[in-house]
Amino acid sequence: MSTFEDRPQAALLVIDAQNGVLAPSVNAGAVVAKIATLVGEARAQSVPVIWVQHSDASLVRDTDDWRITAELMPGADEPIVHKQYGDAFEATDLAEQLAQAKAGRLILVGAQTDACIRSTLHGGLARGYDITLVSDAHTTEDMREWGAPLSPEQSIAYTNMYWQFTNAPGRTCLVTPAAEVFTSASAAD
Repeated sequence: MSTFEDRPQAALLVIDAQNGVLAPSVNAGAVVAKIATLVGEARAQSVPVIWVQHSDASLVRDTDDWRITAELMPGADEPIVHKQYGDAFEATDLAEQLAQAKAGRLILVGAQTDACIRSTLHGGLARGYDITLVSDAHTTEDMREWGAPLSPEQSIAYTNMYWQFTNAPGRTCLVTPAAEVFTSASAAD
């Protein structure tokens, strides 16, 4: 149970599913397909879907790279949170959107595993949310040329492994495959 006793709802957070972020990422097509399925399931079960869209000097607003991939279209009533930092909570209205949705549990999907996904996981946990990382619905590009010691596949596997052993008082951290997210009571409640 999250630290938000008055927020029984889960929310699906789709992080940086943007053309320029996904293009260099491993298995992006398969990840996008899983995200699309999860978005459809969330909508069918009235689970709020919140989209997070990054911009910075290399991902300029209103460019094709900045746009959310065409395979994943936000619904007209689904909020889009615009961010400029790795943690989707920093200098955004994400916390307000989650409060309005009465969401105390976050279900995270998107990109990049070793940057915005990881930052938002920790940011959400520190702010009191229960968090489910969807093990097969996040991706990253090869960051080894910038000093990362792991391949993209290893980074994804490592993040899945360490998140399942992460915890904090009054909060839960789960790692669940996409096929089980909305069949597991603990993930969708």
